[in-house]
Amino acid sequence: MQPDFEAQLAELKARVESLEQGGQENKLSMVVFSGDLDRALASFIIATGAAAMGMEVMMFFTFWGTPLLRDPGKSASGKDMMGTMFGAMLPKGAAGAKLSKMNFAGLGTKMMQGLMAKKNVASLPQMIDLAAELEVKICICDLSMGLMGFRREEMLAYPDLMYCGVATFLGEAAGSKVQLFI
Repeated sequence: MQPDFEAQLAELKARVESLEQGGQENKLSMVVFSGDLDRALASFIIATGAAAMGMEVMMFFTFWGTPLLRDPGKSASGKDMMGTMFGAMLPKGAAGAKLSKMNFAGLGTKMMQGLMAKKNVASLPQMIDLAAELEVKICICDLSMGLMGFRREEMLAYPDLMYCGVATFLGEAAGSKVQLFI
């Protein structure tokens, strides 16, 4: 009986060690699907808060979140008709984001931005700068960029900006304590 008990104990110890090594890390992986001002602000508030608490953070921008990372001072030539149309219809950068609710042809967005300034709440472009300071990783979905006709040369100059696909994001998310979709 004694040898079986010792073998079982050794097996349990090995399993625990294996789980500890392959367990989740102190990371946040977030899909940013929306380009709406309120949702983008929430994304960056959560991301910068997590980074300030010592978590590693990766934000994966896809579909409607992608235009937030366009640099208003940059343009790309040689786009096809659809790329040109998406470029004209979608906001060019974070400063062009609008509220998801109560926008009222831009009036609601202006009111929210004024209220944020009055209460010393950082704007979305300021939140992006803070995320960079806190070393939040940003990855832009290659597929979304291709569908919308965006080019790398028109994106923000963000430190260590990555272009990746869903497999890269899922690899990050698999080892993260927290995964969010905003």
